[in-house]
Amino acid sequence: MSTAVLEMNDVVVRRTGRHIVDGVSWTVREGERWVVLGANGAGKTTLLQLADTLLFPTTGTVDVLGERLGRTNVFEVRTMIGLASSAMARRIPADETVLDVVLTAAYAVTGRWREEYEGVDEDRAREVLVDWQLDHLADRLFGTLSDGEQKRVQIARAVMTDPELLLLDEPTASLDLGAREVLLQLLTDYSREPNTPAIVMVTHHVEEIPVGFTHVLLLRDGQAVAQGPLRETLTRENLQATFGLPIAIAEIGGRWVARAEAPTAS
Repeated sequence: MSTAVLEMNDVVVRRTGRHIVDGVSWTVREGERWVVLGANGAGKTTLLQLADTLLFPTTGTVDVLGERLGRTNVFEVRTMIGLASSAMARRIPADETVLDVVLTAAYAVTGRWREEYEGVDEDRAREVLVDWQLDHLADRLFGTLSDGEQKRVQIARAVMTDPELLLLDEPTASLDLGAREVLLQLLTDYSREPNTPAIVMVTHHVEEIPVGFTHVLLLRDGQAVAQGPLRETLTRENLQATFGLPIAIAEIGGRWVARAEAPTAS
């Protein structure tokens, strides 16, 4: 069995007397690509914050890349994790060039200052820009980019240092159809590469699951409704338990579509 890169055991996160995450046990192993689905407030982003060592559990244990939260230097662990999220995007200076947004990942900083980079760092940054169809934007300012371009820059930055765990928090949110499909195809291509790290992607919609993702975790009110291999777990029954209404689900060409079932005539 492959090595666990993320392991949560009976995890609870409590805030102001409320359980944001309630007794979740979950394991992500090398080579797996997970999608986390659930309604707003289900606890998806909180789980990602635990995985990124930005948050500690109230009770239970979280092991990230073999290190237990509360017993290790999280700053060292974070260098091995790639994160793309709206919170990260807000930290990126609008007047930073696209090349520097990606390059500064080598020092885990946002905003180039007095760091000195070697030629190998810039070569790697430019290679990543090509991979994510951003090389023509290398000298553009981050704040002038479209939403779709900014999302791709965030992911390029996240993969710049070859992380062992990649976390994507709603990478296709707010994108139009064209920009969404471009990003999903790039994620599909990336997920198929032999040295791709384990991936956890949070989303609201099954239509946004890239081809090649292998597992799903379904959340409702901070609890795990179901988890496991994608085709076995993403079922009508599990989606109804997750979202509280009957949902028809279908797979077409490796992509998923879902809709609320029409009420039957009486």
